[in-house]
Amino acid sequence: LAGITGYGDLSPVVSLLSGICCIGGIAGLSSQSTARLGNVLGQTGITLGLAATMGHLQPTPTETLQIAGLLGSGGAIGYGIASRVGPQELPQTVAAFHSLVGIAAAATAIGEYAHLVHDAKALDLSTAVSLYLATWIGGITATGSVVAFGKLNGMIGSAPLALPMRDQLNIGMGVASLGAMALFCTNPSPATGFAALTAATGLSGALGLHMTASIGGADVPVVITVLNSYSGWALCAEGFMLDSPLLTIVGALIGSSGAILTHIMCEAMNRDIGNVLLGGYGSVAKGPSAMSMDHGEHTEIDVDETAKLLKEATSVIIVPGYGLAVAKAQYAVAEIAKMLNDSGIKTRFAIHPVAGRMPGQLNVLLAEAGVPYDIVFEMDEINEEFPDTDVALVIGANDTVNSAAVEDPDSLIAGMPVIEVWKAKQSIFMKRTMGSGYAGAENPVFFKPNNAMLLGDAKKMCDAIRAKISADS
Repeated sequence: LAGITGYGDLSPVVSLLSGICCIGGIAGLSSQSTARLGNVLGQTGITLGLAATMGHLQPTPTETLQIAGLLGSGGAIGYGIASRVGPQELPQTVAAFHSLVGIAAAATAIGEYAHLVHDAKALDLSTAVSLYLATWIGGITATGSVVAFGKLNGMIGSAPLALPMRDQLNIGMGVASLGAMALFCTNPSPATGFAALTAATGLSGALGLHMTASIGGADVPVVITVLNSYSGWALCAEGFMLDSPLLTIVGALIGSSGAILTHIMCEAMNRDIGNVLLGGYGSVAKGPSAMSMDHGEHTEIDVDETAKLLKEATSVIIVPGYGLAVAKAQYAVAEIAKMLNDSGIKTRFAIHPVAGRMPGQLNVLLAEAGVPYDIVFEMDEINEEFPDTDVALVIGANDTVNSAAVEDPDSLIAGMPVIEVWKAKQSIFMKRTMGSGYAGAENPVFFKPNNAMLLGDAKKMCDAIRAKISADS
């Protein structure tokens, strides 16, 4: 259209605007109060990117119809999936979509090689490296994301896969991948080049599968951010391969932001980032926990007593976990918090950096239910206030509030920073059963003298507590 109206090729300008919007989108997502604006900017950036790509390609009418058909069908499928996915299914949905990014990166790289294989000038060293890396990183992202999806969706057990000599197996596949890359970059015959890319696809796929399967359930939220970063670097390699600055910018944004978030989460969980990235490299299985002995009897509490404790408190901290998402209890919890605050009872929420199955999942749930941003606090902001808190109400959380992390060096989650709910005057755990959390570690807080267990479905319990508080107001 710009060419027809005499303005020349505007695709570089539109690409620049697209990149700026994508950068603004990442910046906006750094805060709950600006997250909506960040989403709008990100969507605008992607839309402008599509427009710039179409302008650069200058397709014929027939090609335009083909592209429109693909965009329309892809958009319809994406909309259909998104309309059926609730906040509690977001983590596995994100993992599944990451696998598509990996497949697209590998397929595009192989297709581009088929296009350039007979043009020695176009297939220079930098292009060959980009082709190989896009294929290799895409393969890792694809299979790793499928395994992460299986773990998050309950189709694969959360326990880490511990094959004999697993570290040596990973190293062997890594060395073989480097060898195939060296061969590919020598600009060999087409048959040898395709064989090297095929080896890259197979080796990277096996690496992604094995490394992700070797990571335990407690570290799966970190795996999501790692795979997000991988998908970005695959796009970045494609940007170099296709000589597309926009694709390089967007890929670098995704890759670097995912890497930064991975580092933040590893710090929050006291995990070694190299261990997570390399699929549990060098880790040794822990022996039986010193605290896995009989703790005695736990104390149970009912809805009426829970409502009474909440109404008599002056300070309440609610700690939501993945169980709240599964039970879809966020609206009832939001109303409980509002009623307590309206009654002059200081009520706040404490969110662990890795609560749920994906960073920010619980923040999204609370925002969806209308919980004000100013009463939602991160773990580091609120942990020191538990000794002065009358009631700590834990809803569907376990590993992130497990005292064994700081009290038992042999625990599966030893060293992981946790929300210290047991330091409150009274803690109440709302859970279906007395079972362990996703990491498989027993929680001694269940048996502490100042703790009580409210066993049952979180939504039913929260609805009953809300009704009781409302009736007594």
